[in-house]
Amino acid sequence: MVGRIIDTVKEDHGTIEACYTRIIDDSKRDEQIRFQNLFTWELARNLVGKELVVYPALEKHLPDGAALASKNRNENHIIKEDLKKFQSLDPSNSEYVPAINSLMNHLRQHTTDEERNQLPKLEETLSEKESDHLSKAFSRTKIFLPTRAHPDAPSKPPFETAVGLMTAPFDQLADLFRKWPHHT
Repeated sequence: MVGRIIDTVKEDHGTIEACYTRIIDDSKRDEQIRFQNLFTWELARNLVGKELVVYPALEKHLPDGAALASKNRNENHIIKEDLKKFQSLDPSNSEYVPAINSLMNHLRQHTTDEERNQLPKLEETLSEKESDHLSKAFSRTKIFLPTRAHPDAPSKPPFETAVGLMTAPFDQLADLFRKWPHHT
């Protein structure tokens, strides 16, 4: 069962936060790498999924939606740059923990605003059916998205959609050779 868009996005944010906690709390390099890969996979798909599904809904349904969507895309670009740096670091690198902490600082500011302000405003304008439909579209879209950060890619449809569809297979092929958590 999918549910409303606000709940789906919050669940994604919770999964990303849980991966971060596992990375920081675990001292075993192998486990950190596994959760680093999962963290990267989850966050990259979340950011692009919101750019393709949620931000256009903000633009369509809220009077200040275009400004909010633009602000979100700019914040996402910073987060993608942070993620690109982090996704290639080894846990033994002295920059590993500072890089993810910096990334999470930017991400938490962004997700807090989305969860407390933007998504509740959006939900007020949507029927339950519209919100459920948006949630399903967000979840389905993430299946076809890149699983690594590509901050130089366009961040607005339709260009992002085209680039994402071209990039995703390469990311997904590389994912076959990455280490993943045995359990979450």
